[in-house]
Amino acid sequence: MNNDAVWVRGVTGMQLHHSTDLQDAGRFLGNAMMALRAAHVRTGDDRYSDLASQLKTLVAEARTLETQARTRLEGLHATHPEQFVRCREGEDPWPDEIQAGFIPRHTCYDQCLYHDHGVLDAITQCTCGRPPCRACAIGGTP
Repeated sequence: MNNDAVWVRGVTGMQLHHSTDLQDAGRFLGNAMMALRAAHVRTGDDRYSDLASQLKTLVAEARTLETQARTRLEGLHATHPEQFVRCREGEDPWPDEIQAGFIPRHTCYDQCLYHDHGVLDAITQCTCGRPPCRACAIGGTP
């Protein structure tokens, strides 16, 4: 894998782990496989069936990769819950993703569920007293 250039995605809210991307890939490949099977049923053209068979293998491989990534994610949650929260909140990069070029999530416009939205059960999760945004200090304003 080439790490010369790293694309830093903007994150709003939680920083999703790449297992979510793999879940999407499996779902999209599965949908393509089903569409090709439907085309085969409608046309009888074996080329569609052959391609659907190839996609079936790819779906299985993508789901295996997703399971492995999710297992690592669950392991992080179980062994280092504080780090898991920092990663989810976009303060730190996920340990099994590319570290170079990571910029913390901008929290400048975050709102407090308790004070800004009146969610009474969220008083223990008040975010009003957080320090200034680390992302702005590192990379400028959003």
